[in-house]
Amino acid sequence: MTLAERLRAALMADDHAPVLLPGDNAETFSHGAAPAAVLVAITDRPEPGVILTQRTDTMRRHAGQVAFPGGRIDPEDADATAAALREAEEEIALPRDAVEVVGAADLYLTVTGYAVTPVIGVIAPDLDYHPNEAEVADVFEVPLSFVLDPANQVQASAEWQGRTRTYYEINWRDRRIWGATAAMMVNLSRRLRWVA
Repeated sequence: MTLAERLRAALMADDHAPVLLPGDNAETFSHGAAPAAVLVAITDRPEPGVILTQRTDTMRRHAGQVAFPGGRIDPEDADATAAALREAEEEIALPRDAVEVVGAADLYLTVTGYAVTPVIGVIAPDLDYHPNEAEVADVFEVPLSFVLDPANQVQASAEWQGRTRTYYEINWRDRRIWGATAAMMVNLSRRLRWVA
């Protein structure tokens, strides 16, 4: 069975519960949420990895944070998949035809007002990325088994807009993966249990 077939089978399973952190209210966040999509690009190698970006420190929102390539779904995008592929091409020069789209994972509602569809795709290993200097400071690959391992998914909390917010954090080498990106990883770990 190919990596894409294994991923597709895992996405079709419905015996999991998407993560909703303590104190979060999906109804509150979903009202008026802006549709967005990210590409979860998984490298097709014996030990698969996932491609992440480090946002530039000059970004207006989420400066310096680790994120999947992605962004808002524009009116000209046919759907979330088209948006995720477009954003990955714009941000890291990943050609759309280099991605074997597997499918969409669980919608994630952010506290900042986005309804994010993670689109899973398989790519060849060791592609040549060219970060958009205005948005992306770095592109790197993290072992998929590491980010999906519950032992590496730590819950933390902080005050934000007058409320205590709980979030996930995954630390890999000198990279801090947290917030929505980490929460989407946690959701994926519940779907992709075959990695463990």
